[in-house]
Amino acid sequence: CISAAEEVADNCAVKYTVPCNAPIRGTSDMLCRCHLPSAQSCDPGSETPELPPSSGSGEIQVRGRQLLVGGRPVHLKGVAWNPVGKGHHHTDFATFVDRDAELLAKAGVNAVRTYAPITDRGVLDKLWARKIWVVNSVYNYGGNSPSSVIDAVNAVKDHPAILMWSIGNEWNYNGLYTGMALWDAAARLQEVAKVIKQHDRSHPVACVFGELHDLQAVDARMPDVDLWGVNAYRGISFGGLFSSYAGLVQKPMFLGEYGADAFNAKIGREDQDSQAKATAALTQEIVAHSSLSGGVCVGGFVFELADEWWKDGEGSAGVHDVGGSAPGGGPYP
Repeated sequence: CISAAEEVADNCAVKYTVPCNAPIRGTSDMLCRCHLPSAQSCDPGSETPELPPSSGSGEIQVRGRQLLVGGRPVHLKGVAWNPVGKGHHHTDFATFVDRDAELLAKAGVNAVRTYAPITDRGVLDKLWARKIWVVNSVYNYGGNSPSSVIDAVNAVKDHPAILMWSIGNEWNYNGLYTGMALWDAAARLQEVAKVIKQHDRSHPVACVFGELHDLQAVDARMPDVDLWGVNAYRGISFGGLFSSYAGLVQKPMFLGEYGADAFNAKIGREDQDSQAKATAALTQEIVAHSSLSGGVCVGGFVFELADEWWKDGEGSAGVHDVGGSAPGGGPYP
């Protein structure tokens, strides 16, 4: 079985051979496909690439539809990470990083996406010890000035766990949480991206949008955004999301959020089997459209490693009760 995407080393001299579906360590994050007649058959769509051990020290850049680390394309097996303690309302990375990083590593996760900036280098050290990258969110609230990102960027821009900066979170829906009009918000985020690049040219800037409506026109006004995150909840399939995106934007994309609720509003109880079924099906679609094999997608982030009990204003932030809303009706929002 020969690694399909990289049959020879960079010097065009050494061939890599690995068992079917095994990670290709020491090379790029490529899917292994079996080609030899006697080899065990495999379905590359069911496997996601693994993080190469030495990636943290390499240059990070966007080229075409791919995200490169040290010149090698990568695929993100990500989780949205927003740890809030029981009975609390604010993110607490330091308290939960030891437990969560261990769980994430056991699950094969190689990246987390945050909703607030991690500036604690100790937290980043613990994530990177388990080879987990961070898509570090540095600007979501339009009430802050663009210059507010400078301290967060400068604090950790030299840490190997930092993969890219993220700005905005489905801000076309929430107006940067201030009700800002679409084009005003786009102008603000373009300014933020420019400020980030004035202080760090070593990491790409990603912007997270809700679905695809208006994205083509928005992208044209935001040249300092290097790749797009798309939050999409379409049920148990993304449908034509990837082909539609490919016709709108030339930059790479990732799923900023995807998945399904653990609570099934149709039956009024927890339904982990349906959640697992949807998560597996959606993840396989992401892999099938990976930029490693000619697609537009560099990976995705399952939503999420948090319970968010605090979001139900009428319920308890410290008790696992039933409340809030389930917009999709369940079991696949």
